[in-house]
Amino acid sequence: MFFRQTEENLPKQVDDLGSQFTEIFIKQQENVTLLLTLVEEFDFHVRWPGVKLLTSLLKQQGPQVQQIILVSPMGVSRLMDLLADSREVIRNDGVLLLQQLTKSNAAIQKIVAFENAFERLLDIVTEEGNSDGGIVVEDCLLLLQNLLKNNNSNQNFFKEGSYIQRMKPWFEVGDDNCGWSAQKVTNLHLMLQLVRVLVSPTNPPGATSSCQKAMFHCGLLQQLCTILMATGVPADILTETINTVSEVIRGCQMNQDYFASVNAPSNPPRPAIVVLLMSMVNERQPFVLRCAVLYCFQCFLYKNQKGQGEIVSTLLPSTIDATGNSVSAGQLLCGGLFSTDSLSNWCAAVALAHALQENATLKEQLLRVQLATSIGNPPVSLLQQCTNILSQGDKIDRRGSKVQTRVGLLMLLCTWLSNCSIAVTHFLHNPANIPFLTGQIAENLGEEEQLVQGLCALLLGISIYYNDNSLENYRKEKLKQLIEKRIGRENFIEKLGFISKHELYSRAAQKPQPSFSSPDHMMFDHEFTKLVKELEGVISKAIYKSSEEDKKEEEVKKTLEQHDNIVTHYKKVIREQDQELEELKQRINTLTSQNEQLQATVTQQVSQIQQHKDQYNLLKVQLGKDAQHHNSHSETFQMNGIQMEEASKLKEELEEWKNKHELLQGQLREKDSVIEKLKSSQLEMGTTEQSLQTSKSGGLEHNNELQKELEMLRSQIQLQSAEISKLQIENQKLQVMNTTADPVLGDSGAAAANNSELEGRLEQEVKELKSEVKALSEEKESLKQHLDSSSSTVAILQDEKSKLQQEVAESKKEQDDLLVLLADQDQKLSALKIKLKDLGVPVEDEDDIESGDQGDEDEDGDEEEQD
Repeated sequence: MFFRQTEENLPKQVDDLGSQFTEIFIKQQENVTLLLTLVEEFDFHVRWPGVKLLTSLLKQQGPQVQQIILVSPMGVSRLMDLLADSREVIRNDGVLLLQQLTKSNAAIQKIVAFENAFERLLDIVTEEGNSDGGIVVEDCLLLLQNLLKNNNSNQNFFKEGSYIQRMKPWFEVGDDNCGWSAQKVTNLHLMLQLVRVLVSPTNPPGATSSCQKAMFHCGLLQQLCTILMATGVPADILTETINTVSEVIRGCQMNQDYFASVNAPSNPPRPAIVVLLMSMVNERQPFVLRCAVLYCFQCFLYKNQKGQGEIVSTLLPSTIDATGNSVSAGQLLCGGLFSTDSLSNWCAAVALAHALQENATLKEQLLRVQLATSIGNPPVSLLQQCTNILSQGDKIDRRGSKVQTRVGLLMLLCTWLSNCSIAVTHFLHNPANIPFLTGQIAENLGEEEQLVQGLCALLLGISIYYNDNSLENYRKEKLKQLIEKRIGRENFIEKLGFISKHELYSRAAQKPQPSFSSPDHMMFDHEFTKLVKELEGVISKAIYKSSEEDKKEEEVKKTLEQHDNIVTHYKKVIREQDQELEELKQRINTLTSQNEQLQATVTQQVSQIQQHKDQYNLLKVQLGKDAQHHNSHSETFQMNGIQMEEASKLKEELEEWKNKHELLQGQLREKDSVIEKLKSSQLEMGTTEQSLQTSKSGGLEHNNELQKELEMLRSQIQLQSAEISKLQIENQKLQVMNTTADPVLGDSGAAAANNSELEGRLEQEVKELKSEVKALSEEKESLKQHLDSSSSTVAILQDEKSKLQQEVAESKKEQDDLLVLLADQDQKLSALKIKLKDLGVPVEDEDDIESGDQGDEDEDGDEEEQD
């Protein structure tokens, strides 16, 4: 006996000695700093013992050693290098060291996370085979839990780093799920816990919601549901998977909708919710599994009015399957509610209460549910059946705690009647309910029954507080008088306080997940504790209020309801106005963009017109120089005494010039016909050009410039024809002079002496005339080139004109669309015109547009007359 006690005390003494030695060692911080330096050594015989020693120090005096490492320069970073060591022994012991280092120290957890710990640990898990790996995977998962649990910064960093996506391969289990090793079960259990750490209800709502969405988008939720519906999965893994799925879908509408669509691989396929509820109301299933299914159902209905409506709809007469081929969720809940197993009664009652949570519409609809109790008897409502079972609870033989069944039914009734005056009226309509409640509250029962008394007091208080006084015998004032006579106000308040003082109430209020050590402790639901906390104070005040205060309170409630209605109406009006403003803003934006496009088009056209002006000015200058040069040469023809041969040559040259002149005039006539066609097409498009005056003005200016340019060319050719006529007149004069000079030469023999001199002069002048004719031919070629260039310019301008016509047609189409869009906005047309004017878009009245059209037609008529 003495030796046995000595052996038991030996480990304690060793631990005490280790703690004492550690305390002595770390008194001098230089020792720990030196140890960190030794850990950096690559030599295996130095590094590995250093890691083991540092791990031992952290186990004995964790907080003190953590603080020393934290203040040491690069202390944590040195230890992070252990994960990159190629020797698995050092790497694995480094993971154990970091486990001890990160325990309960948020600062070190953040440093380790930002030293790329997530990447390295996930790589190790993948290398080791994920869930099929050994104990190294387990150590890595424990370290990840240390880094993420209750550390919002690291959780956000984990999500932002896209590490959630890397968790999906962990849960890819095969079809053959037989013979799972103990290590695989442990690994998968830790992996599921790690998922729950990220979506825990205790985390900030925003962080939890973002992680839930990421798990859905990467397919992690789908993978978990596959495990949930798989066969051959161990019971503890299945239970933890149900809990994990519960928290992944809790409060996330997208995930809840997906879970509602999951079907079990059965024939015929059944919804996963129905299969889980079948397990919950089956008393042969393990207690922990039934609790997990209840938690999953609660999370599915949490802030999910759509899911609540689908569950309640399976109970309504219009949607029940008459064939009876399939079992619905509502039928399973009713079956569990009225079974002889008290745990099934409690679970079904709590599940049905969650289907009604904060949903007054469904509370009213559930009043329509009718139940067939036995053959030959008329059906009774679900509310009536609940109160009947409650009042006859002691007479029914049940398996389990009878108190548990009554507590579950009372919680369901309290949730159902709260904030629903119609349900309160239906409850009070049964004359047996109030006497039963007052009798239960007034009795002096044992400790177990005190909880039932408190819940009966809460139900009676709800019947008073939410009473609309529609039943004369059960008005608020009469119920208060009944309490005063049969129970007493102080006694009533005391019994009401039994709920919040109960130990099981405090446990249930801590977290949403129902976790009970045994079925007997399953009494309260987390959401119900919130309802009790909300109603306990207001019911206590309502009991002590007089009738006058009740009337004032009702008047205040009515006033508040009217005010809420007015506020709701104005909110609706403001919402509609906001939508109209958004539409108008969008239209203004579209008009602004169209205006910018039109302005860009106008700017482009202006630049093109400027280019054509520059080309025209250049041509004008060149033609002016040619005309001056031609005039200077024409003066040389005024001379006397030209021989007949030279005159005939000049005459031939003049004939050639006449032919060239006629050819040029023919080409000009062709250009004039092209211009006439352009004018006629322009007149046909006059109505379209009125809507886009900026584009029209640019096109008209462009056409006017072309017309002016052609007129200038025509005037230049007319000048040339005038010069040719002058040359013809001079030729005739020369012929006359020759005829007069012939008799003079015949009569005078003395002039023979001067013939040689005259012939020399004539030869010189003929040479000069030949050079001038050559120069004129060169000028003719240059004029021909200019004419060709002008014809090409006309062709280019004609192409641009066709482009402008296309743009005008497109603008007309856009204008028609705008007119259709603005047809129903006559009242706001003036405001839009002002905004369009501010934007720079010209807006004219119809009278102005018509007058502008007439002016344009007059101008076109004048131009035709001039032509």
